[in-house]
Amino acid sequence: MTTTVYKVTGMTCGHCESAVTEEVSALAGVTSVAAVAATGLVTVTSASPLDDEAVRAAVDEAGYELTGRA
Repeated sequence: MTTTVYKVTGMTCGHCESAVTEEVSALAGVTSVAAVAATGLVTVTSASPLDDEAVRAAVDEAGYELTGRA
């Protein structure tokens, strides 16, 4: 298992957290996602390391911006 924490801008509420969680959870190998609007952090646990660009695309699809790893 691999856990990576990403910094995401634009999340302000529970709906934002849900949108990001839904999109990132759809990536192959992801086992859990915890998005926290108050901190802007998204913790992703996966079976193997994820491609950061795939995570960035999923966050973008949700309408937010991944600014890097925390």
